Amino acid sequence: MNINANLASEPLSQLPGLLERARQQRLSLTELFQCAESLQSAGLRAQAAELYRSWIAYNDSNSLLHLVYFNYSVTLRQLGDLAGSINALRACLKIEPRFGQGHINLGRALEDAGLTGQAIQQWQAFAEMTSEITPERVGHRLMILQHIGRVLENAGLMEEAEKTLWQAMELRPDKIESGQHWTSLRQRQCKWPTLVPSELVSMRQLLDTLSPLTLACYADDPVFQLAKAYRYCKSLVGRPDLSGFARTTPRQKSNTAQRLRIGYVSSDLRDHAVGFALSEVFETHDKSTVEIYAYYCGEATRTSDATQTRIMNAIDCWRDISTISDEDAARQIIADEIDILVDVNGYTKHARTRIFAYRPAPVIVAFCGYPGTMGSPFHQYIIADDHIIPPDHEIYYSEKVLRIPCNQPVDRKRQIAPRPERGEVGLPEDAFIFACFNGMQKITAACFERWMAILSATPNSILWLLSGGEDVDQRLRQSAEQHGVAPERLIFAPKAPNPKHLARIGVADLFLDTFPYGAHSTAGDAVTMGLPVLTFPGNGFASRFCASIVAAAGVPELICDGPDDYVGKAIAFASDREALSAVRQSLERQREASVLRDIPALVRRLEQLYWQMQGECERGETPTPDLRNLDVYYEVGVEIMSEDIEFEDSAAYRQRYIEKLANWHVFSPIPYDDRLWTAETARAQ
Repeated sequence: MNINANLASEPLSQLPGLLERARQQRLSLTELFQCAESLQSAGLRAQAAELYRSWIAYNDSNSLLHLVYFNYSVTLRQLGDLAGSINALRACLKIEPRFGQGHINLGRALEDAGLTGQAIQQWQAFAEMTSEITPERVGHRLMILQHIGRVLENAGLMEEAEKTLWQAMELRPDKIESGQHWTSLRQRQCKWPTLVPSELVSMRQLLDTLSPLTLACYADDPVFQLAKAYRYCKSLVGRPDLSGFARTTPRQKSNTAQRLRIGYVSSDLRDHAVGFALSEVFETHDKSTVEIYAYYCGEATRTSDATQTRIMNAIDCWRDISTISDEDAARQIIADEIDILVDVNGYTKHARTRIFAYRPAPVIVAFCGYPGTMGSPFHQYIIADDHIIPPDHEIYYSEKVLRIPCNQPVDRKRQIAPRPERGEVGLPEDAFIFACFNGMQKITAACFERWMAILSATPNSILWLLSGGEDVDQRLRQSAEQHGVAPERLIFAPKAPNPKHLARIGVADLFLDTFPYGAHSTAGDAVTMGLPVLTFPGNGFASRFCASIVAAAGVPELICDGPDDYVGKAIAFASDREALSAVRQSLERQREASVLRDIPALVRRLEQLYWQMQGECERGETPTPDLRNLDVYYEVGVEIMSEDIEFEDSAAYRQRYIEKLANWHVFSPIPYDDRLWTAETARAQ
């Protein structure tokens, strides 16, 4: 932030004269800001800092001196003088202790200096002093609370972060950022019910704050998921200024010797589930027909690990766009003449969705990193498989659906440590070991209740989970006890290096999937290590992914018809070790020949799809995302959320929506679309 941004031009050659006028107290505040900005615009930041420094030295009685210190701190920060910037901000706040932007910037500077404790204290001090409410101070207080919550969350202090973010939500429940983090924190802590309204924050406001990824963990509702993604995209991206971006046109490459240029954009091209999944894909691409560019947008500190190095060696061009703006990243992609741009992030951490809004390539496709539709006007295709998106489920997606054999690539070259004995990983040798290595955010109250029913029916069994931290682990032990299950029957596995984690997976007996957000790469890891995975699919992408992996591994008998069948089969397998042993033998026997591990076939199909998209684009047949009626579907979805239905079959699910759409139509006619409110559907009501 720079105060007084309407700046005039001052001859740069007059700096000595400006310094003298400052000394004589004849350089007004307005002139100071104008001249300093002119120097900065000319790239002369050091001279601008010198001008601020001189003015401060000789004008310390000015009533707005704190604003000068603030701008001086910004200039010093731009020069890389963090310590000087901190000192200037402290001087600013000494003069005007209630200057909110100064508190915000000082906290950020202290955080960047590694002094997170002092940063939190700084923000907390301002939060406590802003008891009287004005629009400006509400905004500053909100920003302060969000910063405190973010730093506490990053430090792993989830309970403290949750409390701080709730203060921010009650202050401004219409601002969604606080609620997105608050809900995510509650899911990761297994706090049920996840959404708890108050007198100041309604259930509708809580639902509005859900991010698409958090919603996927909360409910199996692909219509609402699409409508949520649509609204989220509008909020996140808005309508960027495209005046400087000419619409890219396809290059004629079909039936020529030219290679198709594919660009993958991801923050996870490193030691991460996505990096593991794509490593062999990149290595297997046919470089005689496709040319692969990778655009890395993750944390700059997480670079050059073994997976990232391997990816860099496998592709044609690596671009690190993590430190440049979305506009500049889009211009780089345009300059690289990318034909097909692949969004690997979707709406996940460090995503750069706005880059795609500039349409830097003729074709944009969502693939691999995000379990759902983007609901955007610029994602034209989504790649999945027949299990995740059957043909009659395409109505839940704004993109045109194209399919590969299995949507979960696996890396057949992953390093795996020697398999440990059960005692080495803290497990009893003679018990039946149920396991789930999904993240804690995927465990819902209903899911946990099913697990407790399974444990209650199988006395000599253990549930083995990944640790969520001592507080979360203890919360689950207490919940188990409330369900009549001894808390010591829950055993928590600490984090482990990936090769060791893979090795230990195989010592369990049966993997129990979560719902509505099931296992993805974790399921691929489990069946790779010979561990059967029990799952049941729902209606949405996240709830059907695990069933796709299980089917691709060649053991469809592990796919259940619903929650009751899931519980029954889990109990039956614990009672019939021979039947389970037969499944494990089947997994092992089919391992190398399974669809799941046929990466060459997957990549061949992927390349066929890229060429299909290219051909459609050259012929002017690129699909337009279908975003009709999504605001209405959102409102209906909010109503359905209040009914708290965890699972229902496809027919019942659709009928619920159709009935509510019909009621809505009576009040306000809805134009027909190709989803649930078709002309035929409307006539039948």
